[in-house]
Amino acid sequence: MARKRFVFFRAIQPLLKARSWGNRFLLALVTALLCITVFPVLTTAPSLNSAVPSLVQQGKALYKAEKFTEATQVLQQAADTFRTNGEELKLGMTLSNLSLAYQQLGQWQKAEEVIAESLKLLQSGQDAESQQKERSQLLAQALDVRGRLQLARGQAQSALTTWRKAASIYAEVGDEARITRSRINQAQALQSLGLYRQAEETLTESSQRLQKQPDSSLKATGLRSLGNIFRVIGNLKESRQVLEQSLDVARSLQSREAISETLLSLGNTASAQQDTQTAKAFYRQAATASASAVTRIQAQLNRLNLLLETEQWEAAQALQLQIQPQIADLSPSRAAVYARIHFAQSLMKMGSRKGRGREDAGTRREKTSQSQEIAQILAKAIQQAKSLGDQPATSYALGNLGELYEQTQQRTEAIDLTQQALFIAQAVDSPEIAYRWQWQLGRLLREQGNIQDAIAAYTEAVNNLQSLRSDLVAMSSDVQYSFREKVEPVYRQLVELLLQSQGSSEPSQENLAQARRTIESLQLAQLDNYFQEACLDPLEQVDFVDEKAAIIYPIILDERLEVVLSLPGEGLRHYGTGVRSQQVDSLIKKLRQKLVLPYTSQKEINALSQKVYNWLIQPAETALAESKIETLVFVPDGSFRNIPMAALHDGKQYLIENYNVALTPGLRLFEPKPLAQMQLEALTAGVSQSRFGFKPLEYVKTELAQIQSEIPAEVLLNQEFTSTSLDNEVNSSPVPVVHIATHGQFSSQTEETYILAWDEQINVNELDNLLRVRDQSLPSELELLVLSACETAQGDERAALGLAGVAVRAGARSTLASLWLVEDQSTALLMSRFYQELETGVSKAKALRNAQQALLQGEYQHPRFWASFVLLGNWL
Repeated sequence: MARKRFVFFRAIQPLLKARSWGNRFLLALVTALLCITVFPVLTTAPSLNSAVPSLVQQGKALYKAEKFTEATQVLQQAADTFRTNGEELKLGMTLSNLSLAYQQLGQWQKAEEVIAESLKLLQSGQDAESQQKERSQLLAQALDVRGRLQLARGQAQSALTTWRKAASIYAEVGDEARITRSRINQAQALQSLGLYRQAEETLTESSQRLQKQPDSSLKATGLRSLGNIFRVIGNLKESRQVLEQSLDVARSLQSREAISETLLSLGNTASAQQDTQTAKAFYRQAATASASAVTRIQAQLNRLNLLLETEQWEAAQALQLQIQPQIADLSPSRAAVYARIHFAQSLMKMGSRKGRGREDAGTRREKTSQSQEIAQILAKAIQQAKSLGDQPATSYALGNLGELYEQTQQRTEAIDLTQQALFIAQAVDSPEIAYRWQWQLGRLLREQGNIQDAIAAYTEAVNNLQSLRSDLVAMSSDVQYSFREKVEPVYRQLVELLLQSQGSSEPSQENLAQARRTIESLQLAQLDNYFQEACLDPLEQVDFVDEKAAIIYPIILDERLEVVLSLPGEGLRHYGTGVRSQQVDSLIKKLRQKLVLPYTSQKEINALSQKVYNWLIQPAETALAESKIETLVFVPDGSFRNIPMAALHDGKQYLIENYNVALTPGLRLFEPKPLAQMQLEALTAGVSQSRFGFKPLEYVKTELAQIQSEIPAEVLLNQEFTSTSLDNEVNSSPVPVVHIATHGQFSSQTEETYILAWDEQINVNELDNLLRVRDQSLPSELELLVLSACETAQGDERAALGLAGVAVRAGARSTLASLWLVEDQSTALLMSRFYQELETGVSKAKALRNAQQALLQGEYQHPRFWASFVLLGNWL
């Protein structure tokens, strides 16, 4: 069997060895999210005559039919004729269109040469006054084409500058429609630069202009672009609404392609909303409506991917059989290359499912045949990508073929292919592709037992991911970017290698320090992904001065639970338990349920929480005692965010009875700093009455009154607590504490993370704006944000990520919040005691511990009353 596989590899090897080099490629894998796929120049030369216009129109028809090679040939003939006749304007127009066709083929050098010639002609020529406006319009449209080329080559800033020049010319000649188109293009460049909010503002302004205009293809495209960017920045509800408007416009125009492209975008948004059934329906409609083979196949491939994710194997098999002959018939283009790659990836997923369990001879033959079929598809993709001169696509196809050989355990061939793919990605400066192959190479080297080189490969992959922070959320869907599948495992597997014992020796201090940096970086990457924006500014220094605090990093790996312990003045320590990630998640889920439900006994809770204690704390008990540690600061990973560490039990006592306890998403995000010696003052706000279907919180009024009795406080209650009044008070008041007692929810989706004001739900991004916009003349910083009646969304295993998101986005040094909705009266008592303790000058973590112990020793002993409250960020 091994020999047969090797012979097959040799058979396709000639397709893999030819190499040619191109330029950097970032967001133009097919077309970027906002790309306007129209032929933008052809209609602006009304003076065309003779037989040549038929060539231009023929080129346009071929372009629309996605026969780009034939289009370049016809347009080149037209250009040669105009050049011979000395017709500058017509030549400039035709060269612009020719550049567009070369771009579709990925022939970047030719595209650059002809657009440069077009611009030179249009900028230098002299015309009669009657023709000057026409020349200006053609020049602006040529600039549009150059901007597309620059973005396709990863030159987003240059593209933005070029499109702004085009918009300025359109403004001079009064072409309002093309001003709007240019602004949509500018939003595309802003998105690729990671400036998503600016892109959103640009598109929103453009869509407002379009709303006043009659239905047109530009209006449909502009709305679709806005809907797409709303999806990218996480505003999924708005994305759906705007895309539905775009669909209405497309249907009024009876434009099949606009309808299918918008249905495809709606499917992507529904998928992001985890509305799988609706997403599949949109994809099915998009495939049916499309006149374009590429759009139809893209919709079918997206639907196939959803079927595989939801393990609907029979439906996936049936759809695969529909797609296969269509893939084979695609004409060479970048879109066709990526369609083949994505189809191969789906086949690999199906093959890995079939590979589970015991294999007989028939199953092995079927797997071998399937692998050969996938290899042939990828080899064809490689061949076409090379013929197009599209180096990133070549790299992507080679790397996927390497992944196939990784699956079939042909490691030598897999390493060869992966190295080829990596070499190309590095040569064209595409870190978003290179990290994938560095990760793959690391896996292959690890399987060979070459741990040091594997660590080096993984480290380079992580470094590339760090350099890509602003690009990751904008990455084209053509690389099938998935954070949980394609980013998180890179960090975790590197940590696993770094903590792996080498023979009889434990991991070195260097490896432990790198493991800690890596898990801190993962926390930052998760929050970037949560906000769909690289909006956080990490601190360079991780270590700090707190001689009485230990930092505990629990790290969930596939086969083990690892813990890195940082003690003041000592080297890092490490211990672990051989427990699988599924077992960890299952136990934590059960513990969370027992903590929340009112009828569970403390005995049931303690039995589960002691297991977690034994994983995280018990191996370090002696070291903690010897170092005289008073505060335990956890950097919780994964499902550990869903439980309060204060409720861990050692068999005799809860953790809170022995230590102050705090959480942090990472020491690179929060700088530990003692609460300044000052008169504590607070702005308090709450909703006690029923609003928008939420139950009344009767003790909120009591809670705010008790806080006011402890420290000076401004109170906004019920009708007085609106988003506007909160904004006004925060912006004008120097108080260091903001305390909000109202319903709220933390979710893994930013649009579902909010607090309830009297007039509306304040989303996490809006809360960010409200709390950070403080009068710059005021000296006070927001030391503490308290959210006393919020809870994590039920059924959302990653909901606590929203709590961390609120903590970092609010700009407060510390955030005190509840993991679940607690009994009204006990919350009021706990908060009153918390502020009493703060007034004595103790740390925030100590104040919370004392308040929790007061409830534990009174009538509210059950952990569901006191354990819910967690302190995030600065614990001092």
